[in-house]
Amino acid sequence: MSKIAIFYGPLGGAVNRVADKIKEIIGENNVEMVAVKDASVSDLEKFDKIIFGLSTVGKDTWDSTYSNNDWGKFMPEIAKTDYSKKTVAIFGLGDHVTYAHGFVDHIGLLGKKLMEHGATLTGQVATDGYEFEESDAIVDGKFIGLPLDEDFEPELTDERVAAWLEAIKTDFGF
Repeated sequence: MSKIAIFYGPLGGAVNRVADKIKEIIGENNVEMVAVKDASVSDLEKFDKIIFGLSTVGKDTWDSTYSNNDWGKFMPEIAKTDYSKKTVAIFGLGDHVTYAHGFVDHIGLLGKKLMEHGATLTGQVATDGYEFEESDAIVDGKFIGLPLDEDFEPELTDERVAAWLEAIKTDFGF
Protein backbone atom coordinates (compact mmCIF):
# COMPACT_ATOMS: atom_id res chain seq x y z
CA MET A 1 0.00 0.00 0.00
CA SER A 2 1.30 3.43 -0.87
CA LYS A 3 1.34 5.93 1.97
CA ILE A 4 -1.62 8.20 2.54
CA ALA A 5 -0.68 11.82 3.11
CA ILE A 6 -2.56 13.91 5.63
CA PHE A 7 -1.99 17.56 4.77
CA TYR A 8 -3.18 19.50 7.79
CA GLY A 9 -2.99 22.86 9.43
CA PRO A 10 -2.57 24.63 11.63
CA LEU A 11 -0.01 22.83 13.77
CA GLY A 12 -1.21 22.09 17.27
CA GLY A 13 -4.80 22.39 18.35
CA ALA A 14 -7.89 20.53 17.23
CA VAL A 15 -7.04 19.93 13.56
CA ASN A 16 -3.72 18.39 14.55
CA ARG A 17 -5.45 16.18 17.16
CA VAL A 18 -8.00 14.93 14.62
CA ALA A 19 -5.27 14.30 12.03
CA ASP A 20 -3.43 12.25 14.66
CA LYS A 21 -6.61 10.23 15.37
CA ILE A 22 -7.01 9.50 11.67
CA LYS A 23 -3.39 8.43 11.40
CA GLU A 24 -3.80 6.13 14.40
CA ILE A 25 -6.89 4.46 12.94
CA ILE A 26 -5.42 4.03 9.45
CA GLY A 27 -2.10 2.88 10.89
CA GLU A 28 0.97 4.93 11.64
CA ASN A 29 3.08 3.10 9.05
CA ASN A 30 0.51 3.82 6.34
CA VAL A 31 0.35 7.59 6.83
CA GLU A 32 2.69 10.52 6.32
CA MET A 33 1.73 13.72 8.14
CA VAL A 34 2.46 16.93 6.23
CA ALA A 35 1.94 20.28 7.94
CA VAL A 36 0.75 22.76 5.30
CA LYS A 37 2.71 25.53 6.97
CA ASP A 38 5.86 24.59 5.10
CA ALA A 39 4.44 22.36 2.35
CA SER A 40 4.73 22.98 -1.38
CA VAL A 41 3.47 21.60 -4.68
CA SER A 42 6.35 19.09 -4.71
CA ASP A 43 4.97 17.62 -1.48
CA LEU A 44 1.51 17.27 -3.06
CA GLU A 45 2.93 15.55 -6.12
CA LYS A 46 4.59 12.79 -4.04
CA PHE A 47 1.24 11.26 -3.11
CA ASP A 48 -1.65 9.60 -4.93
CA LYS A 49 -3.83 9.45 -1.80
CA ILE A 50 -4.37 12.67 0.13
CA ILE A 51 -6.55 13.64 3.07
CA PHE A 52 -6.71 17.37 3.75
CA GLY A 53 -7.55 18.69 7.21
CA LEU A 54 -8.23 22.31 8.07
CA SER A 55 -9.96 24.59 10.49
CA THR A 56 -12.44 27.35 9.86
CA VAL A 57 -10.97 30.24 7.96
CA GLY A 58 -12.90 32.65 5.82
CA LYS A 59 -12.67 33.14 2.08
CA ASP A 60 -11.35 36.63 2.78
CA THR A 61 -8.35 35.07 4.55
CA TRP A 62 -7.52 32.80 1.60
CA ASP A 63 -8.02 35.57 -0.92
CA SER A 64 -5.73 37.95 0.93
CA THR A 65 -2.29 38.26 -0.61
CA TYR A 66 -0.97 39.15 2.84
CA SER A 67 -2.42 36.24 4.76
CA ASN A 68 -0.13 34.78 7.39
CA ASN A 69 -2.16 31.70 8.32
CA ASP A 70 -0.97 28.24 7.28
CA TRP A 71 -3.75 27.59 4.76
CA GLY A 72 -3.59 31.13 3.42
CA LYS A 73 0.02 30.47 2.48
CA PHE A 74 -0.65 26.96 1.15
CA MET A 75 -3.76 27.60 -0.98
CA PRO A 76 -1.81 28.85 -4.04
CA GLU A 77 0.04 25.50 -4.06
CA ILE A 78 -3.29 23.64 -4.45
CA ALA A 79 -3.77 25.10 -7.92
CA LYS A 80 -0.38 23.88 -9.14
CA THR A 81 -1.29 20.17 -9.14
CA ASP A 82 -3.55 17.94 -11.22
CA TYR A 83 -5.68 15.78 -8.92
CA SER A 84 -7.43 13.73 -11.61
CA LYS A 85 -5.47 10.57 -10.76
CA LYS A 86 -5.39 11.12 -7.00
CA THR A 87 -7.73 9.90 -4.27
CA VAL A 88 -8.73 12.96 -2.25
CA ALA A 89 -10.83 13.56 0.88
CA ILE A 90 -11.27 16.48 3.29
CA PHE A 91 -12.10 16.85 6.95
CA GLY A 92 -12.70 20.23 8.50
CA LEU A 93 -13.40 21.75 11.85
CA GLY A 94 -16.02 24.37 12.37
CA ASP A 95 -18.23 25.96 15.01
CA HIS A 96 -21.92 25.33 14.34
CA VAL A 97 -23.05 27.76 17.07
CA THR A 98 -21.02 30.92 16.42
CA TYR A 99 -20.76 30.34 12.66
CA ALA A 100 -24.10 28.68 11.91
CA HIS A 101 -24.38 30.72 8.68
CA GLY A 102 -20.98 29.62 7.42
CA PHE A 103 -20.47 26.24 9.05
CA VAL A 104 -17.34 24.52 7.70
CA ASP A 105 -17.33 26.77 4.63
CA HIS A 106 -13.61 26.08 4.38
CA ILE A 107 -14.33 22.48 3.32
CA GLY A 108 -16.32 23.90 0.42
CA LEU A 109 -13.71 26.46 -0.52
CA LEU A 110 -10.90 23.91 -0.56
CA GLY A 111 -13.03 21.19 -2.16
CA LYS A 112 -14.17 23.40 -5.00
CA LYS A 113 -10.58 24.50 -5.67
CA LEU A 114 -9.48 20.85 -5.74
CA MET A 115 -12.32 19.94 -8.11
CA GLU A 116 -11.31 22.80 -10.44
CA HIS A 117 -8.01 20.95 -10.76
CA GLY A 118 -9.41 17.51 -11.50
CA ALA A 119 -10.18 16.09 -8.07
CA THR A 120 -13.07 13.74 -7.49
CA LEU A 121 -13.67 13.94 -3.77
CA THR A 122 -14.54 10.91 -1.72
CA GLY A 123 -16.06 10.92 1.75
CA GLN A 124 -19.25 12.92 1.32
CA VAL A 125 -21.28 13.13 4.53
CA ALA A 126 -25.05 13.47 4.94
CA THR A 127 -26.21 16.63 6.69
CA ASP A 128 -28.42 14.59 9.06
CA GLY A 129 -27.35 15.03 12.66
CA TYR A 130 -25.71 18.42 12.08
CA GLU A 131 -27.19 21.71 13.26
CA PHE A 132 -26.33 24.78 11.17
CA GLU A 133 -28.00 27.38 8.98
CA GLU A 134 -25.85 27.45 5.83
CA SER A 135 -22.64 25.92 4.52
CA ASP A 136 -20.58 26.32 1.36
CA ALA A 137 -19.40 22.75 2.00
CA ILE A 138 -22.67 21.28 0.71
CA VAL A 139 -22.86 20.00 -2.86
CA ASP A 140 -25.85 17.99 -4.07
CA GLY A 141 -27.31 17.90 -0.55
CA LYS A 142 -24.23 16.49 1.22
CA PHE A 143 -21.10 17.85 2.84
CA ILE A 144 -18.21 17.22 0.45
CA GLY A 145 -16.02 16.29 3.41
CA LEU A 146 -16.25 15.40 7.08
CA PRO A 147 -17.43 18.30 9.28
CA LEU A 148 -16.43 18.25 12.94
CA ASP A 149 -17.17 20.69 15.75
CA GLU A 150 -14.58 20.32 18.48
CA ASP A 151 -15.89 23.45 20.24
CA PHE A 152 -19.47 22.37 20.86
CA GLU A 153 -19.68 18.66 19.90
CA PRO A 154 -16.32 17.08 20.80
CA GLU A 155 -18.13 13.99 22.10
CA LEU A 156 -19.23 13.21 18.51
CA THR A 157 -15.77 13.43 16.92
CA ASP A 158 -14.58 9.85 17.48
CA GLU A 159 -17.82 8.35 16.17
CA ARG A 160 -17.91 10.67 13.14
CA VAL A 161 -14.24 10.05 12.29
CA ALA A 162 -14.65 6.27 12.58
CA ALA A 163 -17.76 6.24 10.35
CA TRP A 164 -16.08 8.51 7.78
CA LEU A 165 -12.92 6.40 7.65
CA GLU A 166 -15.03 3.27 7.21
CA ALA A 167 -16.77 5.00 4.27
CA ILE A 168 -13.50 5.99 2.52
CA LYS A 169 -11.59 2.83 3.41
CA THR A 170 -12.06 1.13 0.03
CA ASP A 171 -11.13 4.25 -1.96
CA PHE A 172 -7.94 4.73 0.06
CA GLY A 173 -7.07 1.04 0.31
CA PHE A 174 -6.51 0.69 4.03
